[in-house]
Amino acid sequence: MVIKNPLNIINKYKFFIYNKIRGIYLRSSLYNKKISKLENRNLVYKPNPNIFDCLVKYNKKKQNINSYEIKEIWQINNANNSKYKKLHNFFWLFSIDLKSSNNSTQSIINNWIDQNIDYDYSSWEIDILSKRIMAWISNSKITYEDGSERYKEKFNFIVRKQINHLKNEINRSDQVDDKLIGCAAIILVGLSYQDEEFTYYGENLLKKILSSSIDNEGFPKSRSFRQLVFYLKYLVLIRELFKDSQNIIPDYLNEVIFDLGQSYKLFFYESHNSLLFNGNHITDNKEFDKYLKTRGYNFNCEKNEISGYVYLKNKKNSLIFDAGTTPGKQFSESYQSGALSFEFFYLKNKIVTNCGYFQKNNHQLNKISKSSATHSSLIIENRSINFFSKNKFGKDFTENSFKILDKKVNKEKYKWSIEASHDGYQKDFGVIHKRKLEFDTENLILNGFDKIIYTKNKRPLNFEIRFHLMPDLKVTKTIDGQNILFEVENSGWKLSCENNKIDFETGLYFGNKNKYVENKNIFIYGNTNNENKMIHWILQKI
Repeated sequence: MVIKNPLNIINKYKFFIYNKIRGIYLRSSLYNKKISKLENRNLVYKPNPNIFDCLVKYNKKKQNINSYEIKEIWQINNANNSKYKKLHNFFWLFSIDLKSSNNSTQSIINNWIDQNIDYDYSSWEIDILSKRIMAWISNSKITYEDGSERYKEKFNFIVRKQINHLKNEINRSDQVDDKLIGCAAIILVGLSYQDEEFTYYGENLLKKILSSSIDNEGFPKSRSFRQLVFYLKYLVLIRELFKDSQNIIPDYLNEVIFDLGQSYKLFFYESHNSLLFNGNHITDNKEFDKYLKTRGYNFNCEKNEISGYVYLKNKKNSLIFDAGTTPGKQFSESYQSGALSFEFFYLKNKIVTNCGYFQKNNHQLNKISKSSATHSSLIIENRSINFFSKNKFGKDFTENSFKILDKKVNKEKYKWSIEASHDGYQKDFGVIHKRKLEFDTENLILNGFDKIIYTKNKRPLNFEIRFHLMPDLKVTKTIDGQNILFEVENSGWKLSCENNKIDFETGLYFGNKNKYVENKNIFIYGNTNNENKMIHWILQKI
């Protein structure tokens, strides 16, 4: 540890100096000249804005461009302000009525070009730049058509100049999501300007991204549900652009969409359940489901398990169990330390949940939300299974991994069972955690068996098993102290555990993006007393 910290400081200092020098180069006339070498090309293919419905959150009420203060629109100059980013990515164009004045819209864009003709770090970030290109081209009816020849020349030039910059910088990004957004923008420009060089570059980059970040089951290597939906949206968008522009759809693109579609079908399609594992928060995919159905995407999935997530369900009940291991370090930015955690639904209501994810990396709640204690699982000595450390970008990544052992899944009509173990506590405490869930689908009884098994160095260990509940639920303990009662909608539930203490307390719930509210969590607790420990708990409808 004495050696490690100085090395981290040195590496961060080198990274800081490198970025300073590169920033000077990017703002130089030499670099500006490099990305400005462009042949004249006109916009040929103009995609229908509806193709982008999979990405855009529409306001039902369209606005007229004249309602914007055209001269004052660029007054926001704080690059760290979310309003600044939204303003400069131009996705607000999708909420503009197409009957709006082309002159007003093009005046705003012309003004932007005059102020941002050269590279600027804040307004030329990969995600902002890429979204801006997509918004401009896909809304060409108001951003391009009927414009003067001089305006169109400026428009075409700045679009392609930004893509030149994007090609130079995209491989330096550590953000896979940003790279995928950038790929979509590069391919769109290639198709729209019939520029084979851009299209070819975008396709090859897309292949590299997918081959390095998608596992053998067609799921993101991050094991992130949020990223699964994100990938599928952008890949479907790219496919629709190829199709709409009457270009051949690459085979590899069809294959990856098919694989991701299976996962989406299992976990999300036509489902109201938001699964709070590994960086996810509550999302509404109804509009995306409609988009897929309208465009003829009909995914099927016969599996109960993908990428370590076991998901068993029928018309009334759903049980999802995380029997997967830690993703590779480079994919663990949003990973949460919730091995063998589970969520349980009855009649589309969540009975047991995980706490969700606080997405802001520089906030202390981000690290708290990654802890094992925020999951419906077992923890030893109040310690998480995984350790996290910051990289040179200031983001937390896992330092350690663990193995999943003895996984078994069985689904019958009236009985479901899931069983698995992990060795995440073996190195520090000499124990393995084994969990088995058995669900009686007819009588609505969920039996849980958590076993702490010593492999070495027997010593007394404190343990807790937590069951997190949705906010605003009323929770009570029976007089004998053996049962915890709570109500979800119109169904009552009881959690009990013989021979171990049970109680509940107030915690934090991060299910809504970058927000937190108080919730209740039930916990069973005790000590192993130097012996293998079996904790049997029962959750049942009353």
